[in-house]
Amino acid sequence: MTSATLAPAQRYSLLAMALHWLLALAIVGAFGVGLYMTGLPFSPARLKLYNWHKWAGVSILALSGLRLLWRLYKQPPADIAMPAWQAVAAHATHWALYALFFAVPLAGWAYSSAAGFPIVWFGVLPLPDLVSPDKALAETLKLAHKFLAYGLAALVLAHVAAALKHHFVDRDGLVQRMLPALR
Repeated sequence: MTSATLAPAQRYSLLAMALHWLLALAIVGAFGVGLYMTGLPFSPARLKLYNWHKWAGVSILALSGLRLLWRLYKQPPADIAMPAWQAVAAHATHWALYALFFAVPLAGWAYSSAAGFPIVWFGVLPLPDLVSPDKALAETLKLAHKFLAYGLAALVLAHVAAALKHHFVDRDGLVQRMLPALR
């Protein structure tokens, strides 16, 4: 089944698709930069990557807000036929992903605030601190940010694995719902 053969009611809106793929790229990029930068010695390059990582996190937070508002405004297409346990797992995974879209960057922002490092989005817009500087709190928030990010990565991998299963094994057209129509 190609994406062009799906009726519009069976497909996500173009805005939902754009936000999905933009967030996917941003999350994978931010996670990759996060893994890479923490292994670097203290240097101007490491500081630059930390700033880029923070900018990505704030952007992910903003895009997540837009995505959630759009999801609440425009309901997704009806579920495709699948066993009840898969539908429950899919819904639980999606809402857990949404929760982590907010929790990971907010934990990072709070960590940055507690560590005494302000966030200036794209070097232009200073953001308020979420908490006062506190070294002990910073260490706790650093771990929270790390474990939430790993949890998000695990759910993203599960989401991708499920999508690939639906595409290559079930061949049920689920993946095409999130792809622009090819004509």
